[in-house]
Amino acid sequence: MIQTINFKELLNIAKQAGEAILKIYETDFEVEYKDDKSPLTAADKAANDVIMKGLENMNPDIPIISEENKNLSFEDRKDWTYCWIVDPLDGTKEFLKRNDEFTVNIALVKSGIPIAGVVYVPVTGEYYYADLEGKAWYKKGDDVAESIQVKRPTEDSVIIMGSRSHMNEDTEQFVEEQKVRFKKVEFIAAGSSLKLCKVAHGLAHLYPRYAPTMEWDTAAGQAVVEAAGGTVLRHPEMTPLLYNKENLLNPYFLATYETV
Repeated sequence: MIQTINFKELLNIAKQAGEAILKIYETDFEVEYKDDKSPLTAADKAANDVIMKGLENMNPDIPIISEENKNLSFEDRKDWTYCWIVDPLDGTKEFLKRNDEFTVNIALVKSGIPIAGVVYVPVTGEYYYADLEGKAWYKKGDDVAESIQVKRPTEDSVIIMGSRSHMNEDTEQFVEEQKVRFKKVEFIAAGSSLKLCKVAHGLAHLYPRYAPTMEWDTAAGQAVVEAAGGTVLRHPEMTPLLYNKENLLNPYFLATYETV
């Protein structure tokens, strides 16, 4: 089944979804609200349509979990070996603020583990992706892709990524704890799965997420981080963050340059 996946086509699907988003980003779009009060725009729907069609055409045998779909019950999902986990527009709040920090997330999961995926940034044309050979890559536009890997902090300095929209006391406490370990602690706020991608790219070292996220927010970014040599671990258990769970809500987690 997996041998039939065309990775070049997967990147193209993400790009097409990004193009659908940008068409609406450039207009005076309207905002709806879901039952959980989270915002929804025509861009979410348009990107989801592109991704659903693209993935189903590429490999109709792999089921899809998407933020914008009515997802099946765990009873129907629990025996899946493979599935796609998709967020057609990660960072809707960033989209609404027009700060450009939103992404398209597509991940391939096997037995709960994200084994490949792509995070595409529509405004900049940047791709962060993990291939089926377990390597992580970055490319911009039509440039040649370059391999990426996490970096260890120096003894004196560490860079921590954090949410632009979801800072809280637990995260602030984590930052304070790092000030005991390092002489210099730099905190960078960003939206969407870009935080995971910055860790994978070696531009930051840690990303504590001590606030709610859903599986589609993190699966693709986690695939990239782990292909780049890092890990994404449940907090405080420090065990792997897994997918296609009964509850699609993630526990708190830490993305780190360290391996377990």
